[in-house]
Amino acid sequence: WYPFTLSCLLFFSDPRIFSFLDVVTLCRCAQVSRSWNVLALDGSNWQRIDLFDFQRDIEGRVVENISKRCGGFLRKLSLRGCLGVGDSALRTFAQNCRNIELLSLNGCTKITDTTCTSLSKFCPKLKHLDLASCTSITNQSLKALSEGCPLLEQLNISWCDQVTKDGIQALVRCCPGLKGLFLKGCTQLEDEALKYIGAHCPELVTLNLQTCSQITDEGLITICRGCHRLQSLCVSGCGNITDAILNALGQNCPRLRIMEVARCSQLTDVGFTTLARNCHELEKMDLEECVQITDSTLIQLSIHCPHLQVLSLSHCELITDDGIRHLGSGPCAHDRLEVVELDNCPLITDASLEHLKACHSLDRIELYDCQQITRAGIKRLRTHLPNIKVHAYFAPVTPPPSVGGSRQRFCRCCILL
Repeated sequence: WYPFTLSCLLFFSDPRIFSFLDVVTLCRCAQVSRSWNVLALDGSNWQRIDLFDFQRDIEGRVVENISKRCGGFLRKLSLRGCLGVGDSALRTFAQNCRNIELLSLNGCTKITDTTCTSLSKFCPKLKHLDLASCTSITNQSLKALSEGCPLLEQLNISWCDQVTKDGIQALVRCCPGLKGLFLKGCTQLEDEALKYIGAHCPELVTLNLQTCSQITDEGLITICRGCHRLQSLCVSGCGNITDAILNALGQNCPRLRIMEVARCSQLTDVGFTTLARNCHELEKMDLEECVQITDSTLIQLSIHCPHLQVLSLSHCELITDDGIRHLGSGPCAHDRLEVVELDNCPLITDASLEHLKACHSLDRIELYDCQQITRAGIKRLRTHLPNIKVHAYFAPVTPPPSVGGSRQRFCRCCILL
């Protein structure tokens, strides 16, 4: 045996190997030799680039250089968190990388409508675009994208709070293939915007409207009737909605898998009963602060939702051990249920932990401020589920009156069990 020299390695190396390497490794390989420099920096190896780990160092010129090197090969680029990148660099990028399909500009706060105009002009194949927290984005960006990016399937404009119904209208009329819309924190959106979505987005699968506080049943019912393929809906913080939405979902969206309605305090057992009886594919439900629901909702979920994996009931103060008993004996319990959140459920006792012993897939349970839960109850649960993560808080012991001597110090920390 003879030790491999660099020339031997180069002789036997297959150039296709470089296409499997990440950005850091490619850059290191480029410094080995002239031959490897040519191979490593070939544009065909740079089809997918994620620069999140280098966000503090990335400036506009870096993006421009990358775009010139990659050219038409680049398909996916993430500049998430790259605060130094602005419109000028992204115009150069759009001109050079016309086959881009996925682009994340999440948190790139310098960009404006000018960037979307460039993408519209040069990137007709764009399918996924993330503009979350790009707060200078307005309706003009959505109008530009609608004109030049008809293949758009997923758009995230969360926290772009200048967007209104006019922008949504322009977008959905020209992008009929939209499957994912993330509108979290777009506080100017009203029911009229939802009516446009319901009328023009039959392929919609995911819709996030968290904290869009102006929307009501009227707009959401239009979504339910027009988007029968809907699988994930988040309306957490939309306090105007009622059981009418749950009824509409049950009647029109049988494929629903994720339902997030935290802080929707008008929802009741009646609505969740309709939902559970019709949406049997439910996997994740966030019902935090749905303060009117009782054990009746848990009974319906335990009977009709065998795929349930994650359930948040925090601050649902009417839930009792009996509801957890039904959940723990339902079809989802043995192999599916992974997370149960019961923070601030004052009627829950150690008996609930006994009912959850049979949930062999249970990975985490939240019990903060469940004052009837004891350390002993948690210990018994652990004997059956040794790997479970239990998050609980026990109020610190009140120190006894000091009788002479120095005052003892007591720890007042949360306890992670």
